[in-house]
Amino acid sequence: MLVPSVKNLIFDLGGVILDLSVDHTLQSFAKLSRLPKEKVQDLYVSTPGFLEYEKGLIDDDTFRGFVRQTFSIQADDASLDECWNAMLRGIPTVKLELLLRLQNEFRVFLLSNTNAIHLEYINGHMLPKNGKENSLDRYFHKAYYSHRMKKRKPDAEIFEQVLEENNLMPEETLFLDDYAVNIEGAKALGIKTIHVTSPQLILDYFHA
Repeated sequence: MLVPSVKNLIFDLGGVILDLSVDHTLQSFAKLSRLPKEKVQDLYVSTPGFLEYEKGLIDDDTFRGFVRQTFSIQADDASLDECWNAMLRGIPTVKLELLLRLQNEFRVFLLSNTNAIHLEYINGHMLPKNGKENSLDRYFHKAYYSHRMKKRKPDAEIFEQVLEENNLMPEETLFLDDYAVNIEGAKALGIKTIHVTSPQLILDYFHA
């Protein structure tokens, strides 16, 4: 049940609003590189370039070069992007409708660890065509993306920026994320949290 004092909602994207399967990307890179999927997964988890890209510390072309080198792939940009975007499985329309409805009751924000290739694909291919410029931004009062902020969750500084720029009180703010480590980062600043453990959770929670 929603706490009466909550006035602000901060949503994560992948695993909360957007259906996400990193395994699809690992499988795609394994097929393209002919490496075992377990090896691809180990490199994905342990190689810093993926986090650097989320923080906007390297650009798209540098990231693609990093992927080629990491997985020993000889492939064009489009093939690499297709593998990288394979984890993005869709955004249920009912969740987008929920976000628009919630804007009438709360200040609604997005705070996503993401990257330029993913965001371009989401905006270009995964949102309803409505005659306007297609952008996730329209579903929130303000959207924050890690690669543009040069920061990422769970670091305190990214939460602090969202709070300060919008004059949000932590105790009046609810943060919803599917990663426990991000939840702990928000809790440490006094933000109320919900750990999203299933894609259906936010629909049940807000009675959508």
